[in-house]
Amino acid sequence: MRALLERHLAFCVSETPPEHSFALNVDGLLDPKVTFVSCRDGDTVLGVAAIKELDAAHAEIKSMHTAAEARGRGVGRALLSHLIDTARTRGYQRVSLETGTTPGFAAARALYESAGFVPTGPFADYPETGDNCFYTRTP
Repeated sequence: MRALLERHLAFCVSETPPEHSFALNVDGLLDPKVTFVSCRDGDTVLGVAAIKELDAAHAEIKSMHTAAEARGRGVGRALLSHLIDTARTRGYQRVSLETGTTPGFAAARALYESAGFVPTGPFADYPETGDNCFYTRTP
């Protein structure tokens, strides 16, 4: 799992300037407000994702990443669906996310849009830059 998270962080900073890359590292995922999940095939980690409580009514999707060798198998969609179900179960009224604007993030943006996320402005303490975009939806 750690190796996949390291690949995720490396990808994020290769696509976005470090000062505008907000992916959680391992320490960030240990925050008690974060729930971290993985999708596996036996002992092989295919993908990871997290949901972070921002307040009692609002959560954020964080650190979604599918291993390159598992792409196209529905791993990202399954993880996102699980996180949306988790948000609904917890009673959040809104689920938001921040992602990159470069072509490397195009598949992620398409996934979020196909799952009902709509573009929105910055939330929490995110700055608006040309390197990020924001989405939200109700669970």
